[in-house]
Amino acid sequence: MSSFDPKELKILSDILALVLEEQSGQSASALEALKNRAQKDKITGGALKNLFQAIAVDPPKRTTRSSSRPSPTPDEYRTQLRQMAESIQRLDTDLRGARTQNDNLRLQLQRALQGQKELTQQFSEELSLTRYPSLPMLMIAFGAGILSGIAGTEVFHLFTHHVVHSAAENARYLY
Repeated sequence: MSSFDPKELKILSDILALVLEEQSGQSASALEALKNRAQKDKITGGALKNLFQAIAVDPPKRTTRSSSRPSPTPDEYRTQLRQMAESIQRLDTDLRGARTQNDNLRLQLQRALQGQKELTQQFSEELSLTRYPSLPMLMIAFGAGILSGIAGTEVFHLFTHHVVHSAAENARYLY
């Protein structure tokens, strides 16, 4: 087998993958990319031809899984089956536990929502029971305010009013 340049093999595989693409736009652009890449990497058509001929004569060997590993025996299948069954049982137990926990959490949520509803109802009842001053109480407070205002005004006039002592001064009010 002749020596292949890994770089050339990679370029060839990339280009072939693009050229064989089912979409016509991608294969046309792949052919254009082939030309550009060949010019950039200085690969000639003859070099590609030689590479194809070398691969066709002595293709590289692929290792497959079946050839590198013997087929499992029935005992190995049974062991794997038992392990899978144990795994399924463990997962089933975990699932049941998660469902039980989910049910418990759902019950706690319902209790909390019920408690919130009751507290909201109690709070609204407390707000409605708050007593506002009644109408007679407001009337009494209004009357007391008016009387204290009149009394305050009279006291103010008492101190600021000039006292008239002479009869002559009073006489002008008589005639």
